[in-house]
Amino acid sequence: MTFYKTLIRPLLFTLDAETTHGLAVEGCRWMSVLPGATKVARRCLELHDPVLETQVAGLRFNNPIGLAAGWDKNGRALRMLDALGFGFVEIGSVSARASQGNSKPRLFRLPQDDAVIVNYGLPNDGAKTVAKRLESHRGRLPLGVNLVKTNDGANAPVCSDEQILSDYEFSARRLHPHADYLMFNLSCPNAQGGKSFFAEPGNVERLLERLAPLQIQSPVFLKIAPNTDPGHLDRLLTQCERFDFVRGFCFNLPSQKPPLSVAPEHLIDKPGALAGRPVASLINDCISELYRRMDHDRYIVIGAGGVFTPQDAYDKIRLGASLVQVYTSMIYEGPGVVKRICTGLAELLKQNGFNHVSEAVGSAHR
Repeated sequence: MTFYKTLIRPLLFTLDAETTHGLAVEGCRWMSVLPGATKVARRCLELHDPVLETQVAGLRFNNPIGLAAGWDKNGRALRMLDALGFGFVEIGSVSARASQGNSKPRLFRLPQDDAVIVNYGLPNDGAKTVAKRLESHRGRLPLGVNLVKTNDGANAPVCSDEQILSDYEFSARRLHPHADYLMFNLSCPNAQGGKSFFAEPGNVERLLERLAPLQIQSPVFLKIAPNTDPGHLDRLLTQCERFDFVRGFCFNLPSQKPPLSVAPEHLIDKPGALAGRPVASLINDCISELYRRMDHDRYIVIGAGGVFTPQDAYDKIRLGASLVQVYTSMIYEGPGVVKRICTGLAELLKQNGFNHVSEAVGSAHR
């Protein structure tokens, strides 16, 4: 981490945030073809500790720390990501049709807050292209594919209900054979075209009815807007009740920016969602409230938002998350952050008398 923060990060931060992101993804892709590169990465960055191994929704994970969607939007760097110490990787968001996303600039760093403002607007290669790419992938880790409604741009006509539902169905049909799990992004805070559709009563159930005939064999998770209202969460759970393939939930970034400490004024009003440390408290509250209300034998929570340290991951697990994802900490801490979180998390579990990470899930409520 010191090498990254003192030498690598200063060089990367001389470039704009999106250029750096693109170089990181392509760098991982090209490094994976170098002889021995993935083996070296595994030796340096992987941690094998039985206390971290877990089984969730029928899938086995070497550790509960995964890479969140948004980093590798199109599944281009999977071979190297398999070697960086993650327990699982989620790619996307992927939509039915290819999309250019929002206009640039659309990614902004807030180093003083360990945060970024994300206004990508879901650029991706489209379901057909990504599915073709995944056909040849033989990964070591569980692979999640995040699916979303196509962003046709700010000036596109408003989509009908049928167009929104068909968009998700198209992507699911083509990608579910290549995924260990599917994550349906029902609440992208920085894209036009259906971002509030699933806030309307009954629309989650309508989507699940469209998915049921596909006989998706992999577990399905729903990525939803942050909300701690018990009534809202109960209505969501009621809509999912009939559909056994729905196995859990993840909270998305908030559409409104939480308070920032020292962010430059010219960035505070930038469009987009905030990711990083400032959202951790809100997401933790959401995880806690949902865990209280859901069926623990059926559903799990994937916790994402502001995970930089082992304690951050441990807090989310104790509040009810079975798996935890990182994204922004990769930007500020580098790929070594995964092993550091795993090492510290294993120590915390043992110090607090847990023999296995699954024993700690929801322990704050007991």
